[in-house]
Parts: sequence; structure tokens; C-alpha cells
Amino acid sequence: MTIVLFDFDGTITTGDSLIKFIRYAVGDIKAVWGVLLLSPVLVAYKLKFIPNDKAKQWVLSYFFKGMEQQQFQKVAKEYSLKHIDIILRPKAMEKIAWHKEQGHTIVVVSASIENWLKPWCDENSLDLIATKLEIKDGIVTGKFLTKNCYGTEKASRVNESYNLSDYEHIYAYGDSRGDKELLELADESYYKPFKID
Repeated sequence: MTIVLFDFDGTITTGDSLIKFIRYAVGDIKAVWGVLLLSPVLVAYKLKFIPNDKAKQWVLSYFFKGMEQQQFQKVAKEYSLKHIDIILRPKAMEKIAWHKEQGHTIVVVSASIENWLKPWCDENSLDLIATKLEIKDGIVTGKFLTKNCYGTEKASRVNESYNLSDYEHIYAYGDSRGDKELLELADESYYKPFKID
């Protein structure tokens, strides 16, 4: 048996699905205004004064805290099924198709939010491990339900979900420092393999 671990943003896609989802969900004007208001947080993150998970939680909380779960899920599903295909890397999808032909188990392991990745993953018959948002009383709280699935958390979540010793071979594909620990799980790892698209 073989398992294949794929990062999503920047590996399968040409860019960050979080920013594109925000633009889709709230519109360009609100998205730009929000980014301007959040610029101190984003600069602090770029300068490594605050960690990835804190910066992302502030961003998600600003745009989506207080939204009804039903509405959030509706927008997330629409984005997933209608817009993710626009940002895919053709060579990444060719590699996924090849792994499928070999009968390999394919898992998308992403720091992005499960709500807008799962419909696309289900449609493409891919397993998914991603960051989950907290919902309380049918309302998005803006907090994470799980740890941000980034860095060491990617490796931890994979090991929680799969017994890797059951697999004869492990492939992994990633494109950033947040994928380092994921790539280290593999017998065969590829860093930025599809960037030539």
C-alpha cells in the first residue's frame, strides 16, 4: 500500500485559497478594506513577531465571526465547487491522476479551513486533513476548533489519522516552510515540484 500526502495552497493551487475565499465571500471592496485594517497584524506576522495561527485566526475572526453556520457553509461550498478549479496547477492535477491510477491513498493536508476544501476533495475522491473552525449555537466564533494544521501539526494530524507503518511507500508534496515536517514523513518527498506551470 502507498499513501500520498499533498499540501494544498501553493502546491496543488497557484495561490492562497484563504485570500481568494475571503474575496469571494465578502467582495473585493470589503476584502481590501479588511486587509488594510488588519495590516499591523499581517506585518507583524511577516516579521515573525506573531505566529501563523494567531495571524490567521485574527483574519478569519474579522471577516467571519458572527456569521451563521448555514450561510458560511453555503458560501464555502459554492467557492469550493465553482472556483477552486480556476486556481489549480495542471501538473499537480496530472500527478494526482497518476497516483489515483496506481491505486494510492491520496490525502490533502492543509492549513486552510476544512469548509472550503472538503467539497472539492470529496468531488475528486481525496481524503482531507485541514484546520477546522469552531461553531457554537450555529454561529461561526472566529476561533479554531483544532490547532492550525501547519508545520509540526501537519505531521501530528497525519499520524493521528493514519498508521504510516501500514504503508510500504509514502510520497509527500509541499511548497513552503509549513510543509517541512510533512515532507519529512515521506520516503519520497518533492518540494515545489509544480512551480513551472
